Amino acid sequence: MKNLLLAAVLALVLSKSAFADGSGGDILRATVMVDKLEYQFNDEKATAWESYAYVGYDLNKIYIYSEGEKVDNVSSLKSENQLVYSRATTPYWDVQLGVAYDKTEESDKTWGVIGVQGLAPYFFEIRAVVLVGDEGNIGFRAEAEYEALFTQKLILTPSIEMEAYSKDNLEMGIGSGFSNLTLGARLRYEFVREFAPYIGIQWSKNFGNTDDVVPLDEVYITTGFRFWF
Repeated sequence: MKNLLLAAVLALVLSKSAFADGSGGDILRATVMVDKLEYQFNDEKATAWESYAYVGYDLNKIYIYSEGEKVDNVSSLKSENQLVYSRATTPYWDVQLGVAYDKTEESDKTWGVIGVQGLAPYFFEIRAVVLVGDEGNIGFRAEAEYEALFTQKLILTPSIEMEAYSKDNLEMGIGSGFSNLTLGARLRYEFVREFAPYIGIQWSKNFGNTDDVVPLDEVYITTGFRFWF
């Protein structure tokens, strides 16, 4: 409860600072992006999502990130959620600060978040965060993707995601050390810019102590939609 109260206070303070720069002709913007809403033909037959929303101005924004999955015929969800204040420090990079809330069937965990988000050379979109938990547990999550245009409507998006943690948390299904690597590629067709179905292939593998807790090494097909408004 204390962590949730601190998170609420932080969000209020940051939101006020974010909207303070709205003068001088800067326009308030808001977007919801569902980057992935898909069915994964893996062993678990899971429905997965990856999305974000933001509101703010050019330099200052509030972001909400959410990703997770629901396994067929299982009522519980596994999800990772973040609320962060994002400050543009260069034309291509933002620094982010906030809180994260992870949920599994067995447990949940709240983290502090420090991260960066931006566009690297050769147009790689990158987001990396350090997670600070209680009892000295530190996590690291990073993801990168690249958009290769075959035509203005047919787009291939290869991606990579990785995780690592400093301590075991068996209830959350994570172990210390390098935890997970996921490689994927999705081919979408944009009927309009705001809506695109896709098909893809993905490989996900757990390593080290995490693999001891939750063994995972599989390649599977995905199909879904990408949309925003």
